[in-house]
Amino acid sequence: MTRQPIEVVFERRGQGSPLVLLHGIGHRWQAWEPVLDRLAERHDVIAIDLPGFGASPMLPPDRTYDVPSAVEALAEVFIALGAPRPHIAGNSLGGMLALELASRGLVRSVTALAPAGFWSARDRAWAIHVLSTLRRSARAPLGVRSALFNRKMVRMVGGSILFGRPSMLTAESMLADMAAMVAAEGFDAVIAAGGRDYVYACPAPSVPITVAWGTRDRILWPRQARRAADLLPAARHVSLRGCGHVPMGDDPHAVAELILSTCQESTMDVAA
Repeated sequence: MTRQPIEVVFERRGQGSPLVLLHGIGHRWQAWEPVLDRLAERHDVIAIDLPGFGASPMLPPDRTYDVPSAVEALAEVFIALGAPRPHIAGNSLGGMLALELASRGLVRSVTALAPAGFWSARDRAWAIHVLSTLRRSARAPLGVRSALFNRKMVRMVGGSILFGRPSMLTAESMLADMAAMVAAEGFDAVIAAGGRDYVYACPAPSVPITVAWGTRDRILWPRQARRAADLLPAARHVSLRGCGHVPMGDDPHAVAELILSTCQESTMDVAA
């Protein structure tokens, strides 16, 4: 029996070797907007709305949201996009999926920004609680949200949960992000399919890997970087000073350069 194809919405820019970008839980491809043009100077960049997030529909009924199924689905998406075994960068949930893909030999390099899975049970419960609370609070009537987020102080206080430099947020982007979180049908599906039990336990990937953590991450606390370093000793581990859980908006230059240098390392390995 032929399985239904997986539909995803994506933004594609640039030319060169394919580079796929995966956002975090409850987010959307626009999370990568601050770094897209810089990355597109060297790569065919594909920023994906994961199934059930952003504007992408849920997975077909015969698919599940557990990690092995999600990895299989993404590998199919890469082929459908004409980008088999791409470079990949991911944030949070996207970082975890990127590392899982790498452990199966399905990508050429990985830049993982605050990847999920290197937590203790307590830290995992905290992350799920905070993100779930954010999602509930975002269900306030649009008029209420608009009135609140048009006030810079409110944006700074609310945005500090996800960003290290929330003063850079606009009311428009924050409202759009909150709307995307509310509409994300995949949020509950990911949690129900194993998000409450998942820990990273893959064979060490053989491709170049960079793991980066913001020093102001309040979702996946920076101490989790130590466990990532223990489990991935061959990777490059970087601290992003002043950045929060979604560092692409906090320091676009630093994040873009990390991704580009990791991709370049893969190219050098192939040439050698």
